[in-house]
Amino acid sequence: MKTSYKNIYTILKINRFIVLVVIICALGSSIFSGWVVYDTHKKALNSSFAVNTDGTVIPLKWVIQKENFKVEALAHLELFHSYFYNIDASNYEKNLEKALWLGNSSVDNLYRQKKANGVYNRLIQYSLIQKVLSIESKLDLQVEPYQFQTKTIFEINRGTVVDTYELTSTGNLLVVDRNYPKNTHGLLISNYFEKTLKKVDYKNP
Repeated sequence: MKTSYKNIYTILKINRFIVLVVIICALGSSIFSGWVVYDTHKKALNSSFAVNTDGTVIPLKWVIQKENFKVEALAHLELFHSYFYNIDASNYEKNLEKALWLGNSSVDNLYRQKKANGVYNRLIQYSLIQKVLSIESKLDLQVEPYQFQTKTIFEINRGTVVDTYELTSTGNLLVVDRNYPKNTHGLLISNYFEKTLKKVDYKNP
């Protein structure tokens, strides 16, 4: 003889099964949604976006940070050495002011020492032209502050005589906040030191 109790137990089992299936599906959906969000976030970290003139969004891949930093560091060193050593009577004040924004007190101390020694007075007095011919830097990016060594070849035009010199300088690079337009790379030269200076014969490649 069938009773209503048996029917109730059957219905409860079916309900329990349905609830269990719903919970498993919800849990699986949550896990999948979480993975999609994580994957999207990870991809977004490697991409940036720009808005085109017509309003469309253009995805832009970021350059690998280390490679980008090396390019900026080399550009910073080239800019500094160009400003600091590519000078004449008409531009030395402007160029040196720009160079001082790219280094710390070690650069300022060297500038003051050169000024006290009459380097810039002779530049004006004899209308000398100091022109940079090449700048070549080597970097050690393993540990911060990053060490560098730069060879700067420049000539001094004294009118009838032109002498060429090779300067080897060393120092460290510190990461600082970018300052537009005075320090666009966000780097600062510290412990700057003019290591050697020698007269050379140089042929421009």
